[in-house]
Amino acid sequence: MELLNTIFYFIIAIFILVTAHEFGHFITARIFGMRVDRFFIGFDFFGIRLWQKKIGDTEYGIGAFPVGGYVKIAGMVDESLDTNFSNTPAQPWEFRAKPAWQRLVVLAGGVGMNMLLAAAVFIGITAIFGESRTPIATPAFVEQGSVFSSMGVRTGDRLVAINGHKLAYWEEAVDPEQLSANGLQYTVEHDGQLVTVNAPANILTRINEEQSFGIRPVMPPIVDQVLAGEPASKAGIKSGALITAIDGRPVVDWTEVVGIISKSAGRKLTVTWMHLPSPVTEGAVTADLIRNQGQSVTTEVVPNKTGKIGISLKQTITTERRKLGPAESVSSGLKQTWKTTSMTVKGFAKLFSGQEDVGKSVGGPIKIAKMANQSAEQGPVSFLYFVAVLSISLAFINILPIPALDGGQFVLNAIEGIMGREIPLEIKMRIQQVGMAILLTIFAFFMINDIINK
Repeated sequence: MELLNTIFYFIIAIFILVTAHEFGHFITARIFGMRVDRFFIGFDFFGIRLWQKKIGDTEYGIGAFPVGGYVKIAGMVDESLDTNFSNTPAQPWEFRAKPAWQRLVVLAGGVGMNMLLAAAVFIGITAIFGESRTPIATPAFVEQGSVFSSMGVRTGDRLVAINGHKLAYWEEAVDPEQLSANGLQYTVEHDGQLVTVNAPANILTRINEEQSFGIRPVMPPIVDQVLAGEPASKAGIKSGALITAIDGRPVVDWTEVVGIISKSAGRKLTVTWMHLPSPVTEGAVTADLIRNQGQSVTTEVVPNKTGKIGISLKQTITTERRKLGPAESVSSGLKQTWKTTSMTVKGFAKLFSGQEDVGKSVGGPIKIAKMANQSAEQGPVSFLYFVAVLSISLAFINILPIPALDGGQFVLNAIEGIMGREIPLEIKMRIQQVGMAILLTIFAFFMINDIINK
């Protein structure tokens, strides 16, 4: 089932991204009076198609191979390497007959539409859900072996500043734009003392490799519901209890509790927990309040055969959510688009300069499919956010000056515009063939890399 979900969400993500990208080429070509012969989502290698229909001059279709798509514009040398038009004079509706600036706009249309898609997603999420902020006063939970753990940050520490800028919210601490900056430093409060820790230059590689930031606000293990008839209920654990230790090992975060219990099916555990002797009439119940005023109890619990004891988490992290008006939503969405674009550019710059490990930082179809499924499991908002970030990455990759990519075509047409004449078709064909070979090599590398690092 997980494999089917992974394939499904990968196809959905690619369908959205490719449709947006190719529509950008399609609509700009049509605006300038160019004839579009084909508009396909997915490739129809060997003529294998799921659907096709001709409307006017354009054949629309869905190819059986969901790893891309294409728009075929009359009179243009593209990935199809079709040169049937070469023996006839340029026609008014052909790509080659149009002014250089119009050709450049069409070539940039796909990238532009990917950026518009990302901006629309960010603006839409912000308009519907507002801005969510978690006060930085909430202590950190640091995963063992994570990049933040290797930096010396420990669970219970409080993040104070990043590169000298005082933090107010957790969202600032893990801002992708900050993580892509050079010389990243955190100021941390550890055991009442302020210390400065330096992030490694390859922090993005580490986060990519671990598929997690490795740091987040701590979730105190306060029990919400206790299911009747389950092990926790039989052991006398109460709703509102704060679990402080299991088998003598202190625990401060809910995931620690879940991790220990889930691995102890059928094995007796000694659980220490605290609870308030009387209900609180004013203010919120917090972990600190329970530790300061609560009574400690130790009891034995035997998790059932599925590694559960029948309790659920009580959400005690304070999150501020601010609804925004239309203008503020647009402004916030555009800022997110800019930040994500900046992070993408800086990330690629680190790859090209050798600061980040290419093999661990980049991903092909397999890695993208896994990430699509993981984001979808966290909800539609997370999935849409993933699509927006991927759309920006796709835009950046396509604008690179590699033959056969939009960027390579853009450079060739810009040169033609400067020269005032067309580059010989034979030269353009050779350049396109070299570009296709480069792209196939890169695709093969991504596939092999995905298999090795899965």
